[in-house]
Amino acid sequence: MSVVPAYESYQYMRVTSPAEYVAHVEINNPKRLNAFSQAVWLEYGRVFEQISVDAQFRVAVLSGVGDRAFTSGLDVKAAAGDSPLTTAEGDEVRRAKLLRNHIEEFQTSISAMEKCEKPVIAVLHDVAIGLAIDIATKSTLAWQPTFGTLARLPKVVGSLSWVKDVCMTARDFDAAEALAQGFVSQVHADKAKAVEAGLGLAALLASKSPVAVQGTKELLNYGKEHSVADSLRYTQVWNSVALQGEDFVTAMMSSMQKKKPTFSKL
Repeated sequence: MSVVPAYESYQYMRVTSPAEYVAHVEINNPKRLNAFSQAVWLEYGRVFEQISVDAQFRVAVLSGVGDRAFTSGLDVKAAAGDSPLTTAEGDEVRRAKLLRNHIEEFQTSISAMEKCEKPVIAVLHDVAIGLAIDIATKSTLAWQPTFGTLARLPKVVGSLSWVKDVCMTARDFDAAEALAQGFVSQVHADKAKAVEAGLGLAALLASKSPVAVQGTKELLNYGKEHSVADSLRYTQVWNSVALQGEDFVTAMMSSMQKKKPTFSKL
């Protein structure tokens, strides 16, 4: 499948469109087990910023190129060569400032998927360690700790003791354990079946009102960080606009006429 023309400039992110309104983003660094160097994470951030405002897409699926890894996490070899820890000059204070800026750049790039207006289905497969956990906690749905995991993982799964276990021991856990703890929503036999299921769900979401789907993601993300009272107030303000749009009328009329609705691009 050919790369979407608007995304041909990316070296480490491969973007195709296997179904209408669906973007399939693949981490494209298979020789390094799809590990993230600075160049990779900068492209990762940019691609989700672009998808967020691209009206041709309503939902995205994320996986890794090849059958060896979703991602093996941070590229330690690359980091040893270009990290401020090894290249920065000056005293401790100045090196610390450069390192903080470096970490902030990384966090901003990886958080772009969570901030993307479109829902993102992360299909974890094969080797999925380190940064893969961060990515899964930022996705809309995850199937199958680095900078940020300790802040997000406890909010994703229900057992704090399990979070402490895997974070403090840094042990591996399999798909069955991830499913049991609520870390992922589905488990499939292999990568091909997982990607197929992910794309199927993406196509279903893409057929829905983009106003409703994107609004739902926004309200759920807001609710994670705010009180129930604040979330209800935010929902009032959001819906006061959303309910005036054509999508609401289209959905209501299609329901009464028992026909499949068609929604405009957003």
